[in-house]
Amino acid sequence: MVNEKNQTWVLRNRPVGDLKEGDLELVETPLAPLEEGQVRAKTIYLSLDPTNRIWMSDMDAYLPPVQIGDPMRGGGLSVITESRFEGLAPGDIVNTGLAGWAIYNTLPGAALTKLPKLPDVPLTAFMGPLGATGMTAYFGLMDIGKPKAGETVVVSAAAGAVGSMVGQIAKIQGCRVVGIAGGAEKCRWLTEVAGFDAAIDYKNEDVGAALDKHCPKGIDINFENVGGKIMDEVIARLNDFSRMPLCGLISTYNATTPVPGPYNFANLLMRRTLVKGFIVIDYFPRFPEGMQQMAQWLMEGKLKFETDIVEGFEKAPASLSRLFEGKNLGKLVVQVSPEPV
Repeated sequence: MVNEKNQTWVLRNRPVGDLKEGDLELVETPLAPLEEGQVRAKTIYLSLDPTNRIWMSDMDAYLPPVQIGDPMRGGGLSVITESRFEGLAPGDIVNTGLAGWAIYNTLPGAALTKLPKLPDVPLTAFMGPLGATGMTAYFGLMDIGKPKAGETVVVSAAAGAVGSMVGQIAKIQGCRVVGIAGGAEKCRWLTEVAGFDAAIDYKNEDVGAALDKHCPKGIDINFENVGGKIMDEVIARLNDFSRMPLCGLISTYNATTPVPGPYNFANLLMRRTLVKGFIVIDYFPRFPEGMQQMAQWLMEGKLKFETDIVEGFEKAPASLSRLFEGKNLGKLVVQVSPEPV
């Protein structure tokens, strides 16, 4: 293994607008011997998330930006290939947390936990409902949104990894759920597979008119993933004492100039709306709680999920654009190596 080569995507330029060829470079390096307490983890699935784009920019965010010349940062599932840590052995599968965009990551074994094997639950579930996106949906909705039976919940980017889980959790809580997504196929999946009460195709429908139709009693919870004009339409229809977990503003991440809004900010005051931004790492100490509940719902057949798999490590940078163009259904990942048999 020592003579084997590694490949890593390294940040070369801070993107302006959309990520462009040359902003990231695929670099080959030799693998160094492991030190005591370390493990070598070979990436199976690399997670692609909107926050990857934030980390490439030199902006004030919840984590420091990736520095020029450093490996791109991201999550993933990996299999241990070498170990000098007593608690992990070759063949064990782990969630690598925030490691590098690399075929191999050398990591402290003490920071990793072997993933459990759950009956009839595929490995990809640990990228979606049992991964960071599932925890984002669970804690954002349950801890901030505090859904009550009979309330109306609106979810933007509803066919994505987070939004699709939010809507289904809200249905489990007895809520009426309306999703906003791009394209007829995504909307069909939301209503026919995920069990949403209604879905709005923002690419082909008047979002405001559709919200009036599907939310005749107003909106009690807005799980916000998108920002921009869609967010303005939802805010205009919020009920008194509504809640707004602010998870993402994906429509603004590639903007080259500051994005104003919301334009009807005053309505948040008039409706006495609770708006709270959050990042999933805020809830890291409570992950076991969230994973236990999500796993129970998953094994009971109450959660449906999709994994949008792109084959080939070399395609990682180009595939990130799928998130901002609304091309993915469910959790977007790059398959770097085969799942262990």
